[in-house]
This record gives sequence, C-alpha cells and structure tokens, in this order.
Amino acid sequence: MTQLHQQVARRLTRFYSLALTVIALLSVAGLLFIHCTIRAHNDDSRVVNIAGRQRMLSQRLTKLALLRTLDQRSADRVAFDSLLNTWAQTHRQLREGVLQMEKRYTVRPSATLDSMMAQIEPSFQIMYRSFRQFSAPGATAQERQAALEVILQNELTFVEGMNTFVFQFDRESFERVQSLSRIEWFLTGATLLVLLIEGLFVFRPVVAHTRNVIRQLDQSEQALQETNRQLEGANTALAAANENLAETNRELLATQTELLHATEEKYRLQLAETTVRSAALLEGQEEERRRFARELHDGIGQMLTGLKLHAEKLQSTATLDDKQRARFAELCDLIYETIQTTRQVSYNLMPSTLSDFGLGATLNLLAEQTTRSSGIEVVYEGPRESISLSPAQEIGLYRIAQEALHNAVKYARALQITIHLHHEANRVVLSVRDNGQGFRPDQRPPNSDPLPVLSGLENMRTRARLLHGELSLQTSPGNGTEIMVSIPTERV
Repeated sequence: MTQLHQQVARRLTRFYSLALTVIALLSVAGLLFIHCTIRAHNDDSRVVNIAGRQRMLSQRLTKLALLRTLDQRSADRVAFDSLLNTWAQTHRQLREGVLQMEKRYTVRPSATLDSMMAQIEPSFQIMYRSFRQFSAPGATAQERQAALEVILQNELTFVEGMNTFVFQFDRESFERVQSLSRIEWFLTGATLLVLLIEGLFVFRPVVAHTRNVIRQLDQSEQALQETNRQLEGANTALAAANENLAETNRELLATQTELLHATEEKYRLQLAETTVRSAALLEGQEEERRRFARELHDGIGQMLTGLKLHAEKLQSTATLDDKQRARFAELCDLIYETIQTTRQVSYNLMPSTLSDFGLGATLNLLAEQTTRSSGIEVVYEGPRESISLSPAQEIGLYRIAQEALHNAVKYARALQITIHLHHEANRVVLSVRDNGQGFRPDQRPPNSDPLPVLSGLENMRTRARLLHGELSLQTSPGNGTEIMVSIPTERV
C-alpha cells in the first residue's frame, strides 16, 4: 500500500510540475515580450522627437541668420553658436545610432534609414559650414549674404530629408510593434494550446489513474477486513498456545535458576580449591626457601667461614714467601666474597630481619640494598617498628614489594623508586611507585607471549588475593608506575 501511495504521489507531482513549468515559461516569455515592446516603443518615440527637433533647429538657425542679415531684432534669445552645436551634435548621434540625452537611447539599425542619412549628409555639411561661416566674428556683410543664400538653397532638401527619415523611422517602429503583437498572440495561443493538451493528455490520465488507485484501495480494504476476520480466529488459538508457552517458560526459568545456582556453587568450590592449592603451593615455596636459606647460612656459610680461617692461618706461616702470601690474600678475599654472596642469597630467600624486626625494618633494608646494587635511588617511607601482622601476611607483602621493586629496576628505567607502607584502622597498605617510562597494561608483544612485567603482576595479584586483599595498578606511557596492595588486618 505504501508503494502504491508513493507511486501515485510521484506521478501526480511529475505531471503537475511539467504542466505548471510549461505555463510559467510561456507566461514569462509573454511578459518579457511586452516589456521589450514597451521599452523599444519608448526609445523609438524619443528618437522620433529628436529627429523632428532637428528640422525645427535647422529652420530656427535659418531664421536667426536671416534676421541678422536684415539687421532686425528677434524674440529668440538663444545663442546662435550654442544652437548650432546642439544641432550638429544631435545629427552626428543620429548618424552613429546612439543618442546621449538624459539616458542612452539606441537608434535601431536599418539599411533604409542609413541610406536616408547618407542622402541628407551632403546638405547638412553644406549648411553647417555655411552657418559656421555666417557666425564667424570677422565675416563681412557680403560673406554673410553669400552664406545665407547657400543655407536657403539647401534648407528645403535637409528638411524634406529629415521628414522622410522621421516618417520611415516611425513606420519601422510601428512594424516592430505589430510584429511583437503577433508574437504575443502566438504565445497566448500556445499557452491555450498547452492547457488544452495538458487537460487531454495529463489531467485526464491522472484522474483515471487516481480512480483506479482508489478502486484498488477499496478492494484491498475489503480483502484486509476478510484477512482480519481470519486473523482473529488465529489469534485466539495463538493466545491459548502462548499461555502454554508462558507456563513452559516459567518452568524453564526455574530450571535455569537452579542450574545457575549450581554452577555458581561449583565455581565457588573450584575457586576455593584453587585458592587453597595456591596458598599451599606458596607456603611450600616459602618453607623450602626458608629451609634452603638456613642450609646456606648454617651449612655452607659455616664451612666457608672455617675455610677462610684456615686460609688466614696458612697465610701467616713464616715459611711462605711474598708471592705465596699474595696468592693466599687473594684466596682469602675470594672466600670472603663467596661468604658475602652466600649470605645475600640466603637473605633474599628468607630475610632473617622479617622475623626479628618486622616488615618495616625489612623493607627499609631492602631499599638500601637495592640502592647499593642498582645505583637507583630507592626510598622507604613508613614505620620502622613492627606492625601487628601474621608471618604469612608479612612474607606475602615482602614478596610483593620485592617483585615490584625488581620490575621497576629492570624494566622501568626509573631514577627514583619509593616504597610506602602505612597502617590504617583495620588495613595495611603497601605501595611501590617509580618515575620511569610506564607501560600499557593491555598491550601485548607481537609474539603473543606475556611480558615479564605482566607475569610478575599476576604473581602479585595471586599473593594479594591469598591474603584476602586487593591489588591496583596505575601506569601509562611516560608517567611512571604505581602498584598498591591493601590487605585487612582483622584476620590476624
């Protein structure tokens, strides 16, 4: 139905637009012809007046010349030379086809008019020279008399030529008006013919097409009513089916809810199991580190200390020469460095200060050792005294700080690192902040392998989760990195 409506609208719009456009064009053309006729008639009337004035000016100049010859006064007070210049200038403009009056008037070109102007031109030139000779300041009476006779001989020829010019120009102007009138009648007839054609071939087909469309719409409405009656019966059956479907959906929703609860319970059990396994794994790792550190310190460390004492005793033997004593001195230094390295490895595995002096003192010592080993300024901000934490919490926070510090030293290219620890009412907050290059946590290398920094972050998140805490990361390229972990203390 919508397509039929649009089709009818498009056809009506197209037909009416075409009809109105043709009528508008014909009407505008008629108005333009009328306007051109009026403007041309005004110009032609002005030209006729100017041409008629030329006859008057020639007779007026002749009269003034005759009165001056007879030495009689005249009521005409116009200067002879000014009148002669006006007469000559107007004649030249008529000959050239352009009159410069209050506005520009065009003399329509015509071969007949040009021929008439050519016939008048000799008489005009003779009269003009004679008038100039007559008005010359030094002219004698005999010269003026001779000039007047020449003027009187050519005046009649000039006046008759101008009469013929005026009548010919008026005749041609009237013929142009009649021609434009015929064109106007032609446009009027064309307009009426277009209206007739549009009535027969545009409006009648549109009316017929509209009648057919309305009849089709009426038939479609009847068919739609019949279809609606059929749909009412189908809707009744569909309503009953919908009730059954709604009951089935309710049962399905209840089943899905039970399945969701069972899935959530299973996920919680799996998460708890994973947490217990991770805690047990980390606890086993820490216990193994503690045992290995104790073995290094009590076993290998003591043996290296005994070895150093024996080497020093041999070094002091009097039977050795200077070269041998230097070698023993180098051996003692090497043994000493091995002892220090063993102690450092043992401390890194399980710092003894953690159980002796608490987390604050251990983090302060970690900052000093990192500064000496890396050359980067590492600052600890926080309490030096012991905080009420369980051994698992202390070792967990220490491992997180150790991992964050390791990442900052190795990857951040930082100039300063700050370890901050503070104790709130029921929480302990640890943060490690650097002024390095930062990174985008969501960025992955092209080979799809996780960055070492991201792997370390996952380890820190796992430790924070096992301590029932939260770990947050704030970083962006060029703005450094801050890792913050917060754990509750009421679980101690």
